Amino acid sequence: MSIHRFETTHLLPIPRDEAWRFFSNPRNLARITPPEMGFTITSEVTDEVYPGMMLTYRIRPLFNIPVTWVTEIKHVTPGERFVDEQRAGPYAMWHHEHHFGDIEGGTEMRDIVHYAVPGGPLGDIINRCLVQRKVAEIFAHRSRVLDGMFGAIAHDPN
Repeated sequence: MSIHRFETTHLLPIPRDEAWRFFSNPRNLARITPPEMGFTITSEVTDEVYPGMMLTYRIRPLFNIPVTWVTEIKHVTPGERFVDEQRAGPYAMWHHEHHFGDIEGGTEMRDIVHYAVPGGPLGDIINRCLVQRKVAEIFAHRSRVLDGMFGAIAHDPN
């Protein structure tokens, strides 16, 4: 099983505490997920993530096939970072770090995702042909939505 890495940075023209409030509220995930993925939270959630929080949702990541995804919030440093990990779902492994930092005029938000596709060598081929592009498209969609919601400032070319 190969571990793949995806990293992106988005610059938001809002204060870090506002960015944190938005991203640490699980209810907002549906707003920034491509609508064709049919993202629906199926568990009770609070307004802010906390270590040990379990989130369950239904999503159609590929070919319109519904999948239940269970995520655990592993680490939280309020205002700075949180980490979610898949406990059950479409990936063999999913580890997603969300980092928030102050920049002139706003907030830098950096996502670092490490993931593995099931299927060993076949999973690596599926990743190259399909999954890595889909992951990039999801984050590109999110960037467009965020620009529409909060406005845009210069972006990192990632």
